[in-house]
This record gives sequence, C-alpha cells and structure tokens, in this order.
Amino acid sequence: MKTATWNGATIAESDKTIVVEGNHYFPPGSVRKEFLQASSTTSRCPWKGTARYYSLLVDGKTNEDAAWYYPEPSTASANIKDYVAFWNGVDVR
Repeated sequence: MKTATWNGATIAESDKTIVVEGNHYFPPGSVRKEFLQASSTTSRCPWKGTARYYSLLVDGKTNEDAAWYYPEPSTASANIKDYVAFWNGVDVR
C-alpha cells in the first residue's frame, strides 16, 4: 500500500499505483479531491504527452503544482490516464 501525505494529511492511498520513471501514479479514485486545486500549469513530456497540475490545499497551506496527471496521454502512456503523481515535498511511502 502506497500513501501520499503532505502537511499532516493523507492525500492519496492505494495498492494499485503504477510506477513510471520512479514516480508512483495513484488511481484517480484513490486521491482525496478535497485537497486538490486545479492549476493552469502544464508541462510536456516527449513520450507521455502534456501534463496538467494540481496545487494542494491543506489546513490553509498551499503547495503549488505539487501533483500532476495526464488527461490525454500518448498511446505509450495510456495506462496512466488521469492517474496522479506527486512531488515538491509530498511524502510517498
């Protein structure tokens, strides 16, 4: 079971993460949406496609662009469509 935590809150928990390039991607249903705030940030991976970001909002604190996902991944990454990965101080264990 993998858990993503930040600022004392469990953001996601699943035993069905997918590991890509060392990052655990959590199934969309395992992520607590009440902590996510849509961001206008995007980035492009040559083989996965365009990533969209979420900021985390927990107990009045914000972690900008701390989560990302691929809403329309390339064919090579179709298995991570809408799965969410974390960085920027989010502890994934």
